[in-house]
Amino acid sequence: MAYNIIVSPRAQKEIENAIDYYAVYSTDAPVNFIAVLKAAYNRLETNPFFRVRYKNVRALKLKRFTHALYFIINHDKNTVRVLSCFHSKRNPNKRPRQGGRSLS
Repeated sequence: MAYNIIVSPRAQKEIENAIDYYAVYSTDAPVNFIAVLKAAYNRLETNPFFRVRYKNVRALKLKRFTHALYFIINHDKNTVRVLSCFHSKRNPNKRPRQGGRSLS
């Protein structure tokens, strides 16, 4: 069963910020980040059942980068909604939590 990926505006902004940040320091890093992100989306489409981090919010760490995708699964609609592309060195109190103020 394939799941459709929905990227929230917050996650999209964080992804764009990460690409911009990596572009300052390297010409290869943004391209590699996008490739790793696409691979993560492919994994989520086929098997989104990764570790639950908080209630029903799950996380998938991006390979070779210090980011993780935080997402929720809607089984009824076969969708995976990416809530955040969170940098793991940020304040852990700002991690996405459904129902908490960090998703607002």
